[in-house]
Amino acid sequence: MSKLLACLIYSTIPALILLYLLASPYTKIEESPTIDAVHDLLTYGIPSPRLSADAVREHFQTQYDHFRFPGPVPRSFIGPLILAAVAKPLVWLDENIDRQLLVRAVLGLFTAFALLSYAKGLQRAFGRPVAYWYLLFQASQFHIMYYASRPLANTLPLAISTWALQLLLPEPKASPETHRRRCQTALALLTVAGVIFRAELALFLATHTLYLLLTRRIGVWDTITAGIVGLAVGLTATVVVDSYFYQQFPLWPELTAFVFNVIEGESAAWGVSPWWYYFVSAVPRLLLNPCTYLVCIPAALVYVRAPALSLVAPSVAFIAIYSFLPHKEWRFIVYAVPPLTATAALGAGYLWTHRAKSAPFRALPTTVLPLSVLATLAVSLTLFLLPSVANYPGGHALRTLQQRAEGTQPHISVQLSNLACQTGATLFMSQPRFLGNTTWTFDKSDTVPPHRRPSSTPPRSSFDYIIAERHWLPDGEDDGLEWEVVDSTRAFAGVRLLRPGQDVDESEGCVLEDTIAAIAGEQGRAVYRFTRDILRKYLTRGYWVVLPLEEKLWILKNKNRVPLAAAALGSGARKVASSI
Repeated sequence: MSKLLACLIYSTIPALILLYLLASPYTKIEESPTIDAVHDLLTYGIPSPRLSADAVREHFQTQYDHFRFPGPVPRSFIGPLILAAVAKPLVWLDENIDRQLLVRAVLGLFTAFALLSYAKGLQRAFGRPVAYWYLLFQASQFHIMYYASRPLANTLPLAISTWALQLLLPEPKASPETHRRRCQTALALLTVAGVIFRAELALFLATHTLYLLLTRRIGVWDTITAGIVGLAVGLTATVVVDSYFYQQFPLWPELTAFVFNVIEGESAAWGVSPWWYYFVSAVPRLLLNPCTYLVCIPAALVYVRAPALSLVAPSVAFIAIYSFLPHKEWRFIVYAVPPLTATAALGAGYLWTHRAKSAPFRALPTTVLPLSVLATLAVSLTLFLLPSVANYPGGHALRTLQQRAEGTQPHISVQLSNLACQTGATLFMSQPRFLGNTTWTFDKSDTVPPHRRPSSTPPRSSFDYIIAERHWLPDGEDDGLEWEVVDSTRAFAGVRLLRPGQDVDESEGCVLEDTIAAIAGEQGRAVYRFTRDILRKYLTRGYWVVLPLEEKLWILKNKNRVPLAAAALGSGARKVASSI
């Protein structure tokens, strides 16, 4: 029975990561450097070493997306190379496999492996209850589970840093020499991850190194050795690989990004937050379960102070120092979530093992904490997941077009607007999951609608379809002669609080309602509306929270190029796109 329970709890994390992946298979603009790089590696391959330098440069410039659409800073190709190398054998076995889904599954399972390894380390160090509570807390949190398979620049280093933190956990049966070597390996791994992937890991490394030195778990020479090894490995790898793929030598992408974002302060253009933002907003959202930071972490610091401090002190110091940078995003501090969650698990484990001593200790771990985990998971699957699924109109619109227009023409060209590229339309989608005889090409080279350009290039009739934003819609007599709106895609439009006396606009759509209808049909929709009205009348006194949808993108058909049979695209497609 205990083995079955352990298997179920340990399998929760990879199962939820894959569930979130399947529910939300598209990506956003922040993920495009990695996902497009993996696409190019799988599709065009790496130039042969026998080619001349000019031929290699021409291969990259004509085929690879990062030459045609460079971002503000270069990003390392090492992460995409790892993902492409793991995915390539499976692509050989099945050429028609959904490659974007495959690549994201590889990344998600890699992250899951790191989280499970960390849980195993907690079990060895502090016992099975602590490991179980860690897994339950971690699985019920939304952000890491949802973003574990997302090719953000922070995801792969999160897995590496979590694996490194596992090496810093106590090993009851290990000798002091073994523990010292494990600490050295952990510091070297954090150095490699910081040099290659994310510069903020240098600060994360610094706070952990300082704590190890202050507690005399490692010596000064050990830290210097680990730093030299990590710097040599990471710097050699990134300069060699990225100088080749960007055709610039020497190139250290993360140093370029650090100078651009921190030294030059360009990251402030994406928004500025107050110093306390991470502690007041980001950390509570990342941990999500209020019991973890209001009850369990304080309990751990009171009852199991030494191990709790070793987990929480370096992470809190990292967050506090990093808070002085003006531009803040939760993903910049995500590396601190596993140790903070482990600290909460320490407190929960103590309460669990001492539950028989008094009534409060008995009620808290046996009733309140399990219910809080279930409630947190329910919030993750509804209030967080459902709006997130509906937040990729570009991916939904392009997939809808492909499902409907596949097979109507041997070749279909699509112009993608800026919003479509930012919200899910990727190069991988030129290889549709539902393959037929149609080849697809996408154009994202301009943000000016083709029907509003001068009559130079490209000509007005150069595309079969356009996935358009509102300001791209034809509004003149000439536009209407060539372009016809055949469908639209709705997306999440924020949270709205209805007050007493305010009616629900049934025509605008609702994330939760449309999801229920997609699963249970119109009868399910009717049951939801009936239940909502009863609860508003007798329980909430007229208040209700809705997650509305609004039209974000439209599919335009070029009437001069697309056969009339394709005009059937429309009535059913909107339902498909908005109810996924």
